[in-house]
Amino acid sequence: MRPHTTPGRHWDGSPSHRPRRSLQVAAHSPSRLLRAGQTGRCRSCGNRIDWHQRTDHRPIALHPAEVATIDVPEACRWHLSGGIAHPHDDGSGWCRIPHAALCPRPTTHPRATGPRLVALRRRLAVRSRRLIDTGTFTPAPATTLPNTDRSRPVRPVVRILLTHYLGERPVEDIRCLAQTRRRHRCTQPILDPAHPAGRWTLLPVQPHRGQLALPGGSMAVYDLNHLPYAEQLRWRAQRCTTHTAAPAAADLALADWQPLDPLLHAAHLHTRLPHPAPPQPHRR
Repeated sequence: MRPHTTPGRHWDGSPSHRPRRSLQVAAHSPSRLLRAGQTGRCRSCGNRIDWHQRTDHRPIALHPAEVATIDVPEACRWHLSGGIAHPHDDGSGWCRIPHAALCPRPTTHPRATGPRLVALRRRLAVRSRRLIDTGTFTPAPATTLPNTDRSRPVRPVVRILLTHYLGERPVEDIRCLAQTRRRHRCTQPILDPAHPAGRWTLLPVQPHRGQLALPGGSMAVYDLNHLPYAEQLRWRAQRCTTHTAAPAAADLALADWQPLDPLLHAAHLHTRLPHPAPPQPHRR
């Protein structure tokens, strides 16, 4: 039995022909992100996904191809307008669908039903199994949050320009988004020892816009509000000190920042300041 393949693509969904062309960011574009930086692979199944920002500035992973609107439930219909993903169809016969609704691995997102969508999920499962069998992809293991008394938060809350954001990774591991001259992503962290750093502090939990008042409480925040305005802009743009001076360099990934929602991100709020790592015993 031959695997199902789409014309012009490999069995794993990647394009079979990659024309060499120079990607540039339009001068009138509100984003510095290249279109090539919006593609990726699902951490659970390894299939290709397209990342797009929603109207609330949060990212969403969409299936790379359009599907017939009539086959997609209304709750799973999305469309793109100006590069922004909107949670409804645009009245045409085609729409986009979240990858979580098609992912062959268990997810919390409602499953998309229907014979054509079930067949599409089955093809994604076959691709995922082939990626695992060939060693090309390894499913991400389930991770748990470390003890906040002994280590820093995995997803820290950062205060930039009086706004709270939730990071995708520890502060020390946040990398620059800029494209280098070799067309690779910069490997430098945005935390520069030669520049003033933020400080951990306890701040009250404030409700998000449109939410009711929350019960009193404090959360650990990596505060950058005391830094100069230009330095805070550098952190929000997620640029290292080298690429801050090169604004023409485009971004190759979505920013790690998400506007903090205390109700949605309650599991990532820490009530104690992270303690420094204990000193290692001296070895002779």
